Amino acid sequence: MHSEVQALIGRSNRLGADPTTTNYAGGNTSAKGAATDPVTGGPVELLWVKGSGGDLGTLTEAGLAVLRLDRLRALVDVYPGVEREDEMVAAFDYCLHGRGGAAPSIDTAMHGLVDAAHVDHLHPDAGIAIATAADGPELTKEIFGDRVLWVPWRRPGFQLGLDIAAVAQANPQAIGVVLGGHGITAWGATSDECERNSREIIRTAQAYLDERGRPEPFGPVIPGYEPLPPDERRARAAALAPVIRGLASTDRAQVGHYTDSDVVLDFVARERHPALAALGTSCPDHFLRTKVRPMVLDLPPTAPLDDTVTRLKELHAGYRDDYRAYYERHATPDSPPMRGADPAVVLVPGVGMFSFGANKQTARVAGEFYVNAINVMRGAEAVSRYAPIDEAEKFRIEYWALEEAKLVRMPKPKPLATRIALVTGAGSGIGRAVAHRLAAEGACVVVTDRDTAAAETVAGELGGPDVAVAVPLDVTDAEAVAAAVRAAVLAYGGLDLVVNNAGLSLSKSLLETTEADWDVQHDVMAKGSFLVSRETARVLIDQGMGGDIVYISSKNSLFAGPNNVAYGAAKADQAHQVRLLAAELGGHGIRVNGVNPDGVVRGSGIFAGGWGAQRAAVYGVPEEKLGEFYAQRTLLKREVLPEHVANAVFVLTGGDLSHTTGLHVPVDAGVAAAFLR
Repeated sequence: MHSEVQALIGRSNRLGADPTTTNYAGGNTSAKGAATDPVTGGPVELLWVKGSGGDLGTLTEAGLAVLRLDRLRALVDVYPGVEREDEMVAAFDYCLHGRGGAAPSIDTAMHGLVDAAHVDHLHPDAGIAIATAADGPELTKEIFGDRVLWVPWRRPGFQLGLDIAAVAQANPQAIGVVLGGHGITAWGATSDECERNSREIIRTAQAYLDERGRPEPFGPVIPGYEPLPPDERRARAAALAPVIRGLASTDRAQVGHYTDSDVVLDFVARERHPALAALGTSCPDHFLRTKVRPMVLDLPPTAPLDDTVTRLKELHAGYRDDYRAYYERHATPDSPPMRGADPAVVLVPGVGMFSFGANKQTARVAGEFYVNAINVMRGAEAVSRYAPIDEAEKFRIEYWALEEAKLVRMPKPKPLATRIALVTGAGSGIGRAVAHRLAAEGACVVVTDRDTAAAETVAGELGGPDVAVAVPLDVTDAEAVAAAVRAAVLAYGGLDLVVNNAGLSLSKSLLETTEADWDVQHDVMAKGSFLVSRETARVLIDQGMGGDIVYISSKNSLFAGPNNVAYGAAKADQAHQVRLLAAELGGHGIRVNGVNPDGVVRGSGIFAGGWGAQRAAVYGVPEEKLGEFYAQRTLLKREVLPEHVANAVFVLTGGDLSHTTGLHVPVDAGVAAAFLR
């Protein structure tokens, strides 16, 4: 790796590690240096710059765009002017050096045209606070003198690069600039010097805000809007989350994220939060993620829940009307179509913030960006007046043709994208296989199991909290079920897909089956499935988005096998629950189906826990041969594995069987005695 590239990546990762320095996927960094041209063998001056859509905190060499500096700077001679500057992004492709690398971003010109070896463009909270202050130019001069200069707002692009380069050339003493309404740019002769200059600007701005700022820039606390105690707050959030997610998914399904950080709770408790929230964000990266402004509930957290839900629905209808009017005010004949009128951020006093996106990461990052926006508003209001860029400019960024092109290039969503699944007994066997398949198809998965360690292992296998979370759950305990469902909706905003898989079995004859044997199997499978379905159905109904409940029943719900009375009866109970719930919940768009596996030996927690040995004894075969024995008694002569059951769950929930409910799918390789009649 080139030494300049190595230094650039290290600097980028350090700067990107702090969300108050720059946001996820926001800002960009660059380095210039000499390399050998593989064609001529001579030296060539190159620019390495973070590519479009990359993230500084996780940047690697593959995330850099590499351009020939001479060709990039030659674009100045063919620049057609600010009205056609979007054409310059396509021109960057003709400046690329070598193969591979990331696509150049709109900010490439800024980095190439500034005559310094290293350049940082960042979105620090303190810097944007100065950049969005009503008297930002005067504050910049007061804080930095001539060491940091002011550049008036201009949409990111080639002209902004020319503006910054001209300021840098005319002011050799300067280490950087404050970009009006946007952020900061710093430069240096070395990577270390550039990083020091970036940090100096941020540190100096923050010190000024801390020392000169008013102590309560958001005004006094509104009586009754104080944060609820933590347990009450999270319970209230869990009750509201499905409703809010359903509203935010009116145009297209969304995944949610909830935060009750002190920054958010303080903001929504203060007198000026409605007016400030209505002004929207300013930094382009902010409102691309958060939309032009959030939706804000105007009731205290102690208002009756029904009244709060009613008011949220009224506010949502108003938000959609306002957003549609905003689009119509500014759209031109060549603007991209409106992408949806639902809010991306919803603020609830005393409770916190709900943010939404096409996946968990996008939803989480939207929330993080709004926290940055609150910090920006606090800083600007502390020393001046918050004055973000005007609405027309926000629209130009939000509906920029270049941003639309990014969206078009995104890969097609997976079949279960935006769907949130809860799987019981997912720490092993069939449940683990189901969790893996659902996650692979794009779902967020709540992995529940009585064995907490096993659930955590599976959640880790799936990729961590943006994909899966582990929740301990004893399905026989109604309060534990309710707590697990609350955890699920707080993690991802709601639920769409529930898999009742938790189970166990004891193989005994009728006379050997004790009352305790009967009770434990019915408690886990019959009662447990009932409790999970009841609690999750509340969420599905509140969301108003339909959904799926799938029961992992058994061939034994139909087939009268030997020494199996308690297990078979419990499975028959589950099988009939499918029919009963399909009939009851269909009016809410909730589909209820079942899967009837048989002989799933390998990887099965049930079989490994003694059931395998018991069934092998019943059939007079070695336990290690039980899977083969089951296979030979089937029509297809094939062994059933957990993955085959997971496949059936996906088929039932992946969209192709959208008009199917009350169905039981056999996954038993063909057991004629268990055919449905």
